[in-house]
Amino acid sequence: MPKIKTLQAASKRFKITALGKYKYKHANMRHILTKKSTKHKRHLRQKSILPKIYLTTIMKYLPYI
Repeated sequence: MPKIKTLQAASKRFKITALGKYKYKHANMRHILTKKSTKHKRHLRQKSILPKIYLTTIMKYLPYI
Protein backbone atom coordinates (compact mmCIF):
# COMPACT_ATOMS: atom_id res chain seq x y z
CA MET A 1 0.00 0.00 0.00
CA PRO A 2 1.48 3.41 -0.92
CA LYS A 3 2.28 6.08 1.60
CA ILE A 4 -0.22 8.89 2.18
CA LYS A 5 1.09 12.30 1.20
CA THR A 6 1.06 15.11 3.73
CA LEU A 7 -0.81 18.24 2.65
CA GLN A 8 1.99 20.82 2.73
CA ALA A 9 -0.35 23.78 3.24
CA ALA A 10 -1.64 22.20 6.45
CA SER A 11 1.83 21.26 7.69
CA LYS A 12 2.91 24.90 7.44
CA ARG A 13 -0.17 26.20 9.27
CA PHE A 14 -0.59 23.75 12.15
CA LYS A 15 1.84 22.58 14.81
CA ILE A 16 1.22 19.78 17.27
CA THR A 17 1.68 20.40 21.00
CA ALA A 18 3.18 18.03 23.55
CA LEU A 19 -0.32 16.94 24.60
CA GLY A 20 -1.31 16.09 21.02
CA LYS A 21 -3.42 19.17 20.33
CA TYR A 22 -3.03 21.31 17.21
CA LYS A 23 -2.24 25.01 17.50
CA TYR A 24 -2.58 27.63 14.79
CA LYS A 25 -2.15 31.36 14.23
CA HIS A 26 -5.17 33.62 13.86
CA ALA A 27 -6.04 35.33 10.60
CA ASN A 28 -6.73 39.07 10.02
CA MET A 29 -3.34 40.39 11.13
CA ARG A 30 -1.79 41.23 7.74
CA HIS A 31 -3.23 44.60 6.74
CA ILE A 32 -6.01 47.11 7.50
CA LEU A 33 -5.02 47.12 11.15
CA THR A 34 -5.90 50.75 11.88
CA LYS A 35 -9.62 50.12 12.25
CA LYS A 36 -9.11 47.18 14.60
CA SER A 37 -8.89 47.89 18.30
CA THR A 38 -5.73 47.25 20.29
CA LYS A 39 -7.49 44.60 22.34
CA HIS A 40 -8.65 42.80 19.21
CA LYS A 41 -5.15 42.83 17.70
CA ARG A 42 -3.63 41.61 20.96
CA HIS A 43 -5.96 38.61 21.03
CA LEU A 44 -5.23 37.84 17.38
CA ARG A 45 -1.48 37.70 18.11
CA GLN A 46 -1.86 34.72 20.40
CA LYS A 47 -1.84 31.15 19.13
CA SER A 48 -5.03 29.18 19.52
CA ILE A 49 -5.94 25.51 19.92
CA LEU A 50 -7.88 23.89 17.09
CA PRO A 51 -11.49 22.98 17.99
CA LYS A 52 -12.39 19.28 18.13
CA ILE A 53 -14.82 19.58 15.22
CA TYR A 54 -11.91 20.16 12.79
CA LEU A 55 -9.62 17.54 14.30
CA THR A 56 -10.53 14.62 12.03
CA THR A 57 -10.05 16.73 8.89
CA ILE A 58 -6.63 18.00 9.95
CA MET A 59 -5.52 14.51 10.96
CA LYS A 60 -6.27 13.33 7.40
CA TYR A 61 -4.10 16.14 6.03
CA LEU A 62 -1.23 15.37 8.43
CA PRO A 63 -0.97 11.58 8.63
CA TYR A 64 2.63 11.38 9.94
CA ILE A 65 2.78 14.36 12.27
